[in-house]
Amino acid sequence: MDEKFETADKKVLVDIVKLAQKRGLKGEFGDWKEFLNSHDKKFGAGLSDPSKRSHEVLAAFLKTFSKEDDLKYLLEQLKDSSHVSPYQSLVQITLRHPLYPLDYSFPSVDEGWIILNLKKKKVMKSTQIFAVDCEMVLCEDGTEAVVKVCVVDHNLEVKLNELVKPGKAIADYRTEITGISSQDLEAVTCSLPDIQKSMKKLLENGAILVGHSLHNDLRVLKIDHVRVVDTAYIFQSSDGSIHKRPSLNNLCKTVLGYEVRKDGALHNCLDDARAAMELLLARVKNGVDKDFPVQLQEPISLHIGRRLDHQSWRG
Repeated sequence: MDEKFETADKKVLVDIVKLAQKRGLKGEFGDWKEFLNSHDKKFGAGLSDPSKRSHEVLAAFLKTFSKEDDLKYLLEQLKDSSHVSPYQSLVQITLRHPLYPLDYSFPSVDEGWIILNLKKKKVMKSTQIFAVDCEMVLCEDGTEAVVKVCVVDHNLEVKLNELVKPGKAIADYRTEITGISSQDLEAVTCSLPDIQKSMKKLLENGAILVGHSLHNDLRVLKIDHVRVVDTAYIFQSSDGSIHKRPSLNNLCKTVLGYEVRKDGALHNCLDDARAAMELLLARVKNGVDKDFPVQLQEPISLHIGRRLDHQSWRG
């Protein structure tokens, strides 16, 4: 194992360290930041971005793991790096984004969460892709709960379109945004565990899940999945900023040439899921090895991807 880390590409090691951070894995000297504090007295955890650390430091951290399950997990991630499809490249771009460790650090150990651990190499080679979007309500305890889930495949065909009965008292249905009221949910029997079961069936063979600011959807779905593409991450702002989170509507106007919705219009999560898939396909068509800078204030003159009549998406 040590030799594999020594000879692996630095970008691969960066990805693995970020996944170790996300999973909260600890080696002989603790987690990544604890390791830095003991390994590097000068900078310590003050320079914790894995991409800013040397190959030697990254490999040294990964070699501190001794638990069999942790080693197996890290080795599988190393194997996965040998198969890089355009879609997997976008997974890696998402993983390397500076905001990923913050956005995708989920409380996966909490009750009700499911973790989709993908440990078979053939699974990690899957090129199946699904896009998801959710509508949420505000609960009385201050948390959010999912009330509608839509999933489409790479052909934009609907795989899931369900209203969900929240398991908590609702403080605000946000009807002016979601279009969903308490009356709409009265006869609904579908629960979050039912949705999790459906999502697991779609994703357990290694499918990639795409969405816009996808961490928000995964958080209310209580699903922790490794193979994700966040469309808020995979386009570069033309002003060079890496911390901007473009809106889905802004990206669609700029990249695809249409608006998902007019100002003030209700959300439609089926529209949003399809738009996220369209953005991924546009990024692949452009070439994932090429920069794709976008001006987020006004549309570019040449639109990539096909313009869809999104009115026909409404069921």
